[in-house]
Amino acid sequence: MKYTFSKLPYLLLVLMIAFACKSEKKETAKKTTSKKKPNIVFFIADDMYPWMFNNTPEGKDKDGNPLNLTPALDRMAKEGVWLENMKVVSPVCTPSRYNCLTGNYASRATNEAFIGFTKKNDGQTVIQWNSYIVPGEKTMGTYFQDLGYKTGFVGKNHIIESLSQVGDGGEKPELDADPKDPKVLEGLEYRYKELQKDIKKSGFDYADKLYHNNPNWLGIRALAYQNMDWIAEGGVEFIEKYKKEPFLLYIASTLPHAPLQPELSWKADRRITPKGILDKAPTVLPQPPVESIKKRIKEAGFEGKNRENILWLDDAVNALFKKLEKEGVLDNTIVVFFNDHGQDFKGTLYEGGVNSQAFIWKKGGFKIGNTLNAPVSNVDFLPTLLDFAGDTKNLNNFDGKSFKPALEGKEYKGRTSFYHELGYARAVVKDGFKYYAVRYPKWAMDFTLEQRKDTLDKYTKFRESFGEHGISDNPKAPYGQLEMVPGGGGAEHNAYMNHPNFTAPDQLYDLKNDPEEKNNLINDPKYAEKLKMLKAELKTYIESLPGKFEI
Repeated sequence: MKYTFSKLPYLLLVLMIAFACKSEKKETAKKTTSKKKPNIVFFIADDMYPWMFNNTPEGKDKDGNPLNLTPALDRMAKEGVWLENMKVVSPVCTPSRYNCLTGNYASRATNEAFIGFTKKNDGQTVIQWNSYIVPGEKTMGTYFQDLGYKTGFVGKNHIIESLSQVGDGGEKPELDADPKDPKVLEGLEYRYKELQKDIKKSGFDYADKLYHNNPNWLGIRALAYQNMDWIAEGGVEFIEKYKKEPFLLYIASTLPHAPLQPELSWKADRRITPKGILDKAPTVLPQPPVESIKKRIKEAGFEGKNRENILWLDDAVNALFKKLEKEGVLDNTIVVFFNDHGQDFKGTLYEGGVNSQAFIWKKGGFKIGNTLNAPVSNVDFLPTLLDFAGDTKNLNNFDGKSFKPALEGKEYKGRTSFYHELGYARAVVKDGFKYYAVRYPKWAMDFTLEQRKDTLDKYTKFRESFGEHGISDNPKAPYGQLEMVPGGGGAEHNAYMNHPNFTAPDQLYDLKNDPEEKNNLINDPKYAEKLKMLKAELKTYIESLPGKFEI
């Protein structure tokens, strides 16, 4: 008997299997997309004041109108989360960046200069602009590389150690050197490439548009200019290069740190960079650059001190948002905007130094809403971002704590106190009270007048080598807290001159009733138990860290 075989049922079966496979692939792709690791953009600004943020009381005039033209930051305030209780551990450039990039306190620095200075100070760690990350040590870049991310470092460095940048391995240029001189240009290019190598060794696939230091500390006066266009170009180039992969971009502005004279900042020639003078200026920000800034500021009625530079900084943030949106990756990107430290009493552990500002943004916002009141320290950024990226093994390896649960509106067992360290000072804040201690090595307290004068002279000459001026000419003046120099250092000068208890070795403040820290309660018997508790809390922190500090 001969059987006939119909092709129709067979074809239907094949089509059904194919459709099922296709549907399964679609569902798998959908799941994969939903679980895709978020891109991270970490933008760190330099020396901002509270009045530069329109969402703060200081950022509004008496009628409640904003003081700044900052559409990108306004967007972050509207759509993102403002960290209301944001503090930094060490309020000057280098250690603040150390805190962010390592998730740890700067007392843990291992670079040779830091270790040597600790020995010189009888084993007491002294946190200044000396807590550098040694190339090869684990950083934010390294941790994200381990998670499969492409990583980028753009803008101001002042944290990754690059010894050739300060004279080793290449001749350091004179302050009045001509950057067009072939020999000078050769030295600039050499040092720039060495800096790129050291940053790449520190966990970054991309390192470009770099300032090794602040513009006016680079070593050549003719290049001591701001160039936010150039930095923004680096961020845009990085996103373009790695848009198809999960990426982390660390981008650091040099604004609004000095120099801020219009001719050296927003009015400057956009071809001037730390690596020399470009043939063509970047064009990633509104063009023509000077005229655009001037026109928008005038039209908005925001003319005044530094308003142009703040808009210029905001333009760079906006350029990143636009590029992320253009490349279709904005919806899967978390953006952090962080001011490196407080500016009112920078260089000290007073609230005007440790209070800082930050936003964290993602499409659709976070469950917590527009404000997070939970205490956040800048050492908390790295573990939090790693938590969002799905890291499950490193979160307990930092001094910082992830505040991701708090952003998601979940139960959050975060920090119950803040620890601060800078120069010869330490402080702890708990339950609204702050204990503040300043200690110098015995040998420094025993200095003769001649030795104090010698210390002051050397410090003044050092500042003059970078085109800066001396701070004090009085060798009998008390030491600074950040720099053990009679009359104090430049960064702490405002607090040195204006804080009523600056020279007291022990200080206690009720921050709720005395937020400006004018009333030192250290000798008030009513607060003896509170003082005892705070000293014990500070001692716990210090005992967990390298070095010593007598309480």
